[in-house]
Amino acid sequence: MLAVSLTAEAELRELEPWRAEEFLAHLDRAREHIAPWVPASFVAADLEQARQVLQRYADLRARDGGGIWGIWLGGVLVGGVMFASFDAARGVCEVGCWLEPGAQGRGLITRAVERVVGWAVGERGIARVEWRTLPANARSIAVAKRLGMRLDGVLRQAVPGAGGGPRADIELWSLLAEEWQARTTEPRTTEPGTTEPRTTLTPEAGRDKGEIDELTAAFYRLFGNAGGRVPDLAAIHDLFVPGGVIVQGGPRQALHDLEAFIRPRQALLTSGELTDFTEAETEEHTVIFGDVAQRLGRYTKRGVRYGVPFTGAGTKSMQFLKTPQGWRIAAMSWTDDPEQAGLSAAERPAG
Repeated sequence: MLAVSLTAEAELRELEPWRAEEFLAHLDRAREHIAPWVPASFVAADLEQARQVLQRYADLRARDGGGIWGIWLGGVLVGGVMFASFDAARGVCEVGCWLEPGAQGRGLITRAVERVVGWAVGERGIARVEWRTLPANARSIAVAKRLGMRLDGVLRQAVPGAGGGPRADIELWSLLAEEWQARTTEPRTTEPGTTEPRTTLTPEAGRDKGEIDELTAAFYRLFGNAGGRVPDLAAIHDLFVPGGVIVQGGPRQALHDLEAFIRPRQALLTSGELTDFTEAETEEHTVIFGDVAQRLGRYTKRGVRYGVPFTGAGTKSMQFLKTPQGWRIAAMSWTDDPEQAGLSAAERPAG
């Protein structure tokens, strides 16, 4: 695994020992937040300790006994996931995670864990995935539930207490391969007042879901021009089937073929009118039916138009077709939230 997209702005990569300095800088931002929930040996205090932590996981990886992957958001390391243990012969692994507070609320941990669990079950034949957490760690428990895990029980006084306090219990959650492969649609709560549906998968659909995720992330990446990047929207032809359509909702409803969609948006993103633009999916519900699939997603956006910063949000509906060349987008429709004044990358400016 070199790099796997999680959203248009985030990706998952191996966290290797040569990244110790970057890892330490991340820990300095996250230390106070994650210290109550992770082993003290993980929260390195200096560069040498940071290098030792990453080397420990690199050694596990070399023995096929574990591994660690970082989550980069906008090019900055903000957290990660790991196999604390991995035993392919027994078919059992243990997954863990951490995240700095500034990156919360984006679904990054859930997406990252889905990627590594999908690989473990689909590629390595893992039969049982374990998740251990302190009973007070509400966010960790919420992730376990979103992944469809079940609480096996409580290991009483299993670990030393933080700061020399009383010994602490550990909750043991687990997910079996057949449960992972047969997940069904069920609304799940993320942050208060929001819901994120669990992805619908058939036993054959694990790889399909990953390909659809990457295809969606590639679509969002097309429009980014932050940092002086010059987008090339002609690449949209590589993502869509021939004859694909894009539908604009809201007060200026319109139906576009690909060429009609590309021209004004290419000009908008390269003329200097709209700069530092990024758009990212924040939650999604994907349903796969054999060779067709549909995805309903929420997105956020930000940028600078005519020198004035703006933010916004909206909804995209995407339909996919599995072709001999792989999954492609057949149609996409979008609408911005009516209370948002910001400009969508998929919206031609008025006037």
